[in-house]
Amino acid sequence: MLELARRTGSVDVAKLAADFGISKETVRRDLGMLEDHGLVRRTHGGAYPVESAGFETTLAFRTTMHVPEKSRIASAAAELLGDAETVFVDEGFTPQLIAEALPRDRPLTVVTASLTVAAALATSEQITVLLLGGRVRGGTMATVDHWTVRMLSGFVIDLAYVGANGISRSYGLTTPDPAVSDVKSQVMKVSRRRVLAGVHTKFGAVSFCRFGEVGDLEAIVTDTGLPSSEAGRYSLLGPQVLRV
Repeated sequence: MLELARRTGSVDVAKLAADFGISKETVRRDLGMLEDHGLVRRTHGGAYPVESAGFETTLAFRTTMHVPEKSRIASAAAELLGDAETVFVDEGFTPQLIAEALPRDRPLTVVTASLTVAAALATSEQITVLLLGGRVRGGTMATVDHWTVRMLSGFVIDLAYVGANGISRSYGLTTPDPAVSDVKSQVMKVSRRRVLAGVHTKFGAVSFCRFGEVGDLEAIVTDTGLPSSEAGRYSLLGPQVLRV
């Protein structure tokens, strides 16, 4: 069940019962066990995998999931730019969409570890792109390790658009890979403002490495799949929570 959830992005109780020839009650019990171990998150009628030290989705996979929600989130996040002149854009599909939504009619300097973000902005006459050097992770097409962190340490960035694999009121912002966490931690340190953009499935999920706290954020932009009551609980920790 776990392997199937990780391969397809989600599983359905009724289909699992039919495929494995077992009862729905057995499926629900097994999914409950996987959830207790932090490997999946239950939904009404199914479950989806939680990214962990042993499992992380690729950028190619992320471009196929929750695309309408990510597009709305990206547009709303780009509107928070304000008077920022230097911007960090994180790795991932939602940050890539944010990059594409940034205005092209004013000078901007964009710092990124993402090759796809750099490629999306490199031809814009008003935008200067600084691509952070380092080891390229094939699954995410982004750079990591001490070269990346060292470059970041020399900057003061007006606004950072940050992604996370999980966000939790108890454990903050998390990601599976320690090398990625080091980069994100440095971004949090050198940025004056920080905006987290991510779909509702990331909320309540906890991954391996913590790189920031909810209270470090100016704003969180997500979709309406996050209940308003839960959004209110996150806002009590400091950030403005926008559901679009």
